[in-house]
Amino acid sequence: MDRSGLDVPEHEALEAQLSEHDLTEDLDWQDDSGPVEIGAVEMGAVEMGAVEMGAGETPETDHSGVRVWLVPTPVGNLGDITLRAIEVLRGADAVACEDTRRSGALLAHLGIARPLVRLDAHTMSRAPQVLSRYPRLAYVSDAGSPGVSDPGSELVAAALSLGGRVEALPGATAFVPALVLSGLDSARFTFEGFLPRSGRERKERLDAVATRTETSLLYESPHRLHATLQDLIATCGPERRASVSRELSKRFEETRRGPLSELADYFAGTVRGEVVVVVAGRPLGGLLPGQSAPDYPQMAEGWTRQGHDVREVRTLLQGAGLRKNDAYGLALSAAANVTSSVAASVAPSVGTEAPTDQAGNTSD
Repeated sequence: MDRSGLDVPEHEALEAQLSEHDLTEDLDWQDDSGPVEIGAVEMGAVEMGAVEMGAGETPETDHSGVRVWLVPTPVGNLGDITLRAIEVLRGADAVACEDTRRSGALLAHLGIARPLVRLDAHTMSRAPQVLSRYPRLAYVSDAGSPGVSDPGSELVAAALSLGGRVEALPGATAFVPALVLSGLDSARFTFEGFLPRSGRERKERLDAVATRTETSLLYESPHRLHATLQDLIATCGPERRASVSRELSKRFEETRRGPLSELADYFAGTVRGEVVVVVAGRPLGGLLPGQSAPDYPQMAEGWTRQGHDVREVRTLLQGAGLRKNDAYGLALSAAANVTSSVAASVAPSVGTEAPTDQAGNTSD
């Protein structure tokens, strides 16, 4: 038995079934109207009660009872479903989801028979009609927490606009375990989600990953992982520390850590499973590819001559990439140098006699 309470072969078979429509492996949405047979349970638009809302249906005017639960589902291991998630799924009027076949298989595994309604990125516009028919609605994505690099935010907005209540259950997500497993700084981080596939926005997002000092996390398709690692090398440099986690919570879970160049070499071949890339922040004072080292002493002296005091110069140097102690020492040194230079330029030389006129009289 494994931690889900199922015999291992049975558990792995169900995980394999749920992985058939893995978003990271097939980013094009599939038509999910056909039935899928698992054991003795047949699921589909008719058998599981999946409902296609008609375009001409009008929402009820009274939406005071609307309530939506965003329910996380396992990213891999089925044993990661929470007891509260099961309770909500059982008590909802219906379960809205991205893929009725995938979510139907999960509900069958949990012994839950609720109507299934498809609400994905292409059909979210009908959320008000769905809420009209099913005011107590549970929403699940294919895996993980709805609304995190998955549909969900539009449903939340629709429910709130109708005066309804929305509750997000805590639970499974991929990037938090990947961040902790990376061994990189987790005190501050930025979650990028999926990067654009190409274009100026992709370059701007990669440049932001390269320049920020906190850790960055992003999701990537296994088919594009190597290309993204190469792009990160070009913007961050080959020695930037990073990690790649895939198949989290599954049998073949793997986390690889090291410089970006080593990770790119390791993942140059075929990769399977969901992927999370974690990239270390830019070291303070660290240079990006093509950058030359700034002249910090000259910068400190320039700011001091402009009238900034030691504390202000220290702050400016920190913003330019120096550590606090180094910036403070350089600010003190610049203040001393500028003060000495100014004093030397105004003080008379020691031992110099007062000038005299042609008659030998002093100017005094």
